[in-house]
Amino acid sequence: MARAMLALTIVAVPLAGCAGKRERPQPAAAKAPPVPYARDPYPSTYRAYPGVPTLVRNVTVFDGEGARIDDGSVLFADGKVVAVGRALDAPAGAQVIDGQGKYLTPGIVDIHSHLGDYPSPGVQAHSDGNEATAAVTADVWAEHSVWPQDPGFGRALANGGVTTLQILPGSANLMGGRSVVVKNVYARTMQAMKFPGAPYGLKMACGENPKRVYGTRNQKPSTRMGNVAVDRQTWARAAAYKRKWDKYEKEGGDPPERDIAMDTLRGVLAGEILVQNHCYRADEMAIVLDMAREFGYKVTAFHHAVEAYKIADLLKANGTCAAVWADWYGFKMESFDGIGENLAILDRAGACAFIHSDDANGIQRLNQEVAKVMASARHAGMPVTPEHAWTWLSIGPAKALGIDRVTGSLRPGKMADVVLWNGDPFSVYTRPEKVWVDGALLYDANDPRRRPVSDFELGQPGMGDVK
Repeated sequence: MARAMLALTIVAVPLAGCAGKRERPQPAAAKAPPVPYARDPYPSTYRAYPGVPTLVRNVTVFDGEGARIDDGSVLFADGKVVAVGRALDAPAGAQVIDGQGKYLTPGIVDIHSHLGDYPSPGVQAHSDGNEATAAVTADVWAEHSVWPQDPGFGRALANGGVTTLQILPGSANLMGGRSVVVKNVYARTMQAMKFPGAPYGLKMACGENPKRVYGTRNQKPSTRMGNVAVDRQTWARAAAYKRKWDKYEKEGGDPPERDIAMDTLRGVLAGEILVQNHCYRADEMAIVLDMAREFGYKVTAFHHAVEAYKIADLLKANGTCAAVWADWYGFKMESFDGIGENLAILDRAGACAFIHSDDANGIQRLNQEVAKVMASARHAGMPVTPEHAWTWLSIGPAKALGIDRVTGSLRPGKMADVVLWNGDPFSVYTRPEKVWVDGALLYDANDPRRRPVSDFELGQPGMGDVK
């Protein structure tokens, strides 16, 4: 018994000694550093065409910001506006153009176009603007449908003086996908047209289109309340997605699962992507503004906005623009209550407002659309000066696209996106005579070699002209 106890004691001693030792704490495994996903995986490869120093003088200048200069001069070189004023001197080697009796303006900026996504000819094989397979398709990007050979680009340049445009997905869906801003130049690829540094947009839609498209399939939404419900649920998911990715990008660790649609909505909630919202009725626009406040995003612009004149004060208070037509209304119930003075009323109330096309033909005469607004305003006792009206064609939409620091007006240092008109640009008899994009002469009515023709139309008899 004693021998057994002695053996137990001998065994116990070393065990007690081991128990008394404290192991060194092991450092926690380091979190893997965060690897943010690419915010711009299809970057612009745009390069301006070569130009020459150019002075246009003895011309009436609308600078795009509301100023007018009679007998004015504009000098541009190296793709930028150099000087705007009177009696400017031409540097050595500059091309000098006498604009007597003509007008010079910034190039027109169209915030709402589907060129490239719904190109000419308008056949089913070219119908790439609406991913009408779900009410929310925030994962699609309009740029991935853009066909650079669309003849509409050249016609918008030569007939309409349009130098910059935003291409949007269609309005079948509540969230139709990302938009892209492009320079109106000939290029082989979408990326070579892509406006450098322009923010992306998210195309949203309210009203009849989503509820009609999906309601007729017995899907949600089939009502306006269904529209809002699906939007709110989607924004709630997006907010949760943003929290996960914000945490990961701050602290590292295991990355959350990617969702391409949620990437876009996260960009909206972070203020990186601008909301461009198709909406007609005033009451619906007001609801969308409330929804934006609920989820912490901003509506940059309501497009079409036929009843915007009824809520000019709300738009002004929220810093939300209205992109409108001159007189395109009454073609469905939500567009019924339009008036020709819409744009002028918004402008007079201090709200941000301007013209847009949404049409491959309308984009060729946006200057005439503004002339119609001016006539409606004058008849209503709200005269608008031509130089102020040009802000509705250039600096206004440029601001709503987030590119006004570099284009949209004739200011030294800005892109030389310039149009010389052969008469008063608000006359139906006037056409662009010359169009420069970044100082490069891309269209000249007097030079057949400077008339844009799409590769698609080359060699086709009777096609490719810009009459």
